[in-house]
Amino acid sequence: MSETPASEATPRPGIYVRGTETVDAILKAALRVLIDEGAAAFTVRRIATECDMRVGNVSYHFPRKEMLVHVMLDDLMESYDNKLEVQVRQPHLSPEERLRIVIQMCLNDICTKRTTRLFTELWALANHNDFIADRVKSFYAGVHQVIGECVAQVNPRLSPAEVNTLSLFISASMEGTTPFTGYEKPWAAEMPALTAIAAKYFVDLAKTVKPGEIAQLTEEKKNATLPAGG
Repeated sequence: MSETPASEATPRPGIYVRGTETVDAILKAALRVLIDEGAAAFTVRRIATECDMRVGNVSYHFPRKEMLVHVMLDDLMESYDNKLEVQVRQPHLSPEERLRIVIQMCLNDICTKRTTRLFTELWALANHNDFIADRVKSFYAGVHQVIGECVAQVNPRLSPAEVNTLSLFISASMEGTTPFTGYEKPWAAEMPALTAIAAKYFVDLAKTVKPGEIAQLTEEKKNATLPAGG
């Protein structure tokens, strides 16, 4: 049996060529619509109007809006990875400094209009679309992995499962600030203080948590919620 060429083994999400003027215009228009008008407006027809193209032209490159989400998230992860290479993955930085910078990067990013609005609308789309839900999950799994790499370096005694749980806790805690201190949110002015607190205490947590401590805390919580005599 002949092998399938690598280029055909994983189909591209759309019929597009990255870097072309048309595709770039479509992607920028899709991002503007999602950020400025929300999930309800995120249709191929609306995107075509935004970039002044025919619906057929947009559909040729991206037959479904899910494909646009796929590419947008891939582009975002690539841009974040480039920032990590420049700002975090430097040999002169200590593990604690790397984790601190990642935390600051994440919270600073939440303050931007793009991130505050984009991910809110992506979650809204994900609630009713399994493909988009899977892509959003994959994106955040990548974020957790980046945090986990730093946590594992800060505290190499932790097991992979403990690193994963702690990374998820840190990520979830940061993402939870979005509706309160994200772009144009009620307490946006407090974000610098929250960032400073997070950078200090999440690094301290990663350094000081002991192997087995998470399981112990989980068991204590479980026992505390059992009814008397249970």
